[in-house]
Amino acid sequence: MPACRACGQDNPEIARFCLACGAPLDAETSTREERRIVSVVFVDLVGFTARSEKLDPEDVQAILTPYHGTVRDELESFGGIVEKFVGDAVMAVFGAPTAHGDDPERAVRAALAVRDAVTALNVEQPELELRIRGAVNTGEAVVTLSARPALGEAMVAGDVVNTASRLQQHAPVGEILVGQGTYDATRGAIEYEPADSVTAKGKAAPIGAWRAVAPASATGERHLSSTPFVGRTREIDLLDATWERVERERRPHLITVLGAPGVGKSRLSAEFGERITARGGRVVRGRCLPYRERSAYGAFAMQVKELAGIFDSDDVDVGVGKLQVTAERLVAHEQAENVAGHLAILLGFQTKATAPDRDSLFQSVRVFIEAGARDEATAFVFEDIHWADSALLDLIELLAARLQDLPVLLLTLARPELLDARPTWGGGLLAYSALPLEPLAGADAAELALHLLGADTKAAHVAKAAEGNPLFIEQLAAVLSERGPEEADSLPTTIRGLVAARLDALPGAERDVILDASIVGRIFWLGALERITRSPDGLGQALAELERRDLIRHDAVSRIEGEEQWSFKHVLIRDVAYDLQPRARRREGHRHCAEFIEQSTPEVGEAGAALARHWRGAGEPEQAIKHFVAAAEEAERGWAKQLAVSLYKEAFDMTPPEDVERKRFLRQRLAVAQQAFYHVDDARLLGLGSSEPG
Repeated sequence: MPACRACGQDNPEIARFCLACGAPLDAETSTREERRIVSVVFVDLVGFTARSEKLDPEDVQAILTPYHGTVRDELESFGGIVEKFVGDAVMAVFGAPTAHGDDPERAVRAALAVRDAVTALNVEQPELELRIRGAVNTGEAVVTLSARPALGEAMVAGDVVNTASRLQQHAPVGEILVGQGTYDATRGAIEYEPADSVTAKGKAAPIGAWRAVAPASATGERHLSSTPFVGRTREIDLLDATWERVERERRPHLITVLGAPGVGKSRLSAEFGERITARGGRVVRGRCLPYRERSAYGAFAMQVKELAGIFDSDDVDVGVGKLQVTAERLVAHEQAENVAGHLAILLGFQTKATAPDRDSLFQSVRVFIEAGARDEATAFVFEDIHWADSALLDLIELLAARLQDLPVLLLTLARPELLDARPTWGGGLLAYSALPLEPLAGADAAELALHLLGADTKAAHVAKAAEGNPLFIEQLAAVLSERGPEEADSLPTTIRGLVAARLDALPGAERDVILDASIVGRIFWLGALERITRSPDGLGQALAELERRDLIRHDAVSRIEGEEQWSFKHVLIRDVAYDLQPRARRREGHRHCAEFIEQSTPEVGEAGAALARHWRGAGEPEQAIKHFVAAAEEAERGWAKQLAVSLYKEAFDMTPPEDVERKRFLRQRLAVAQQAFYHVDDARLLGLGSSEPG
């Protein structure tokens, strides 16, 4: 009787899908693993072991049951996976099996929520006398994607787990400690106080630690950068022109700004909002939340609360009263009670009342907005609608279609995933504009990096490595400023998390293909991919979909005759996709790539160096060294002396110390190549060799 790997349900032999959860019942039960950046949360009861010795087992259970339930609810409400309960200790994982892009922040917010929830539980049930401490640590782990935590199967392994456990053991009672990686990724979102470093058994050096105090902002809010606003002249001009038309002609308009995480959607919206306010207009904002307090109409509810002067701290009766007063002030007397009642339902104030149908709810929203914006030009900003419930998307499109003779702009911000959930978004609307927000152009990206790093010579490198993404430029610049050039090439956790979340949002077949392609390199060929891929039958369709999603592009010209050539649009996507894969998978893929290049090329030029690197990745040092030396000799003959030095050095570094003869040979070749490289400029002055730099 096969058991479902997703939920553990036993199923009859003939079943192809789980009877409980609908997941496919795969005949193949092989374990699939990935390397991921995860955040691990440990929470433990203090002194409970000694206390339980004096209690009846039923009394122990009576204490642990509400405790476990409270902790699980809080952790899961932020998107965490509770991996295990061990007595009074709880371990949860954020970032696996799916990344969300902000997993370290979620983990810390969840841990703080657990602390507060346990405090509240003690108030409700004083006899429990619960005392907890916790810790959060972020780092790389091997994740078993097929693990079933509900059945006790371990999902993550790595030092990140051990370190989180050690931090928890040293946390003060009632406090949450975090490690270096978590602190670096969340210090803009969480208030911290320094804590003493933790000296843990088995650790070579003390573990840096910080005490999490409280969230620095409300859930979902972002700290907007204070760096210069550069490279968005065209976009801001388009928004300004649309606002002028809305204000002058009283013609409502819907605009959707589409862009990848970190590209600057919120910053563009904020700058545009300031311009509207300066011209006498009004900006009302609402944000869709990815977790926790999300509701179907959450973003619109925020806007209504702002218009009615309702605070989140207001009691329900106070909120309903303010809503009623606002409705009576804005709309006709005979409509006020109905409109206020329907809005109270959307805001969650009315838990028993219901509307006869959705149309009547939406009609009340329309009446409210028409009354509120009739005499004051208003921009309603909906942020992060890729997380919105379909009901809110329906409401926004209905307003865009039916509002008339009003100075109203509906500005929505979204990631490209919105179009996967709603491919027809904005379709059929006469007054709709899509505004794709691309990464900054080279000069603008360099200007931003230069502002962050001053006259640092690494500014151009940072701008190029971040590929024009303003958030990524800031993150990389921060790493360079704080930790020095030796870590400048390592991707910060925040960047890896955002890119991994984008990959995890892909359908399974497309995600497999893009991970396989990353092994080939920034440029890859269909023939090489066919040797590596796990899903050869749907390869063409998957590539077409990945191109539509703007992750890869089909190159017009191929370096290998008769082979389709593709390339990653962003090297960061390729790098993160590659880093997700375990070493065994990489070795297998590199072997296939090397064999493909050997059969498809004469093994000279760039192909020779590529062969060397693929054989190295395949764990075949003899083959790799041979090709590195051949490529270096070819580079020498072409006066590419700097490249020759680099290739000889790679061959030298791969040669084991016991291979004395080869070490001596490579040391000699490397010395000659270095000497020649130093005199390339002299040779050019004499008219010898290549005119191109080596």
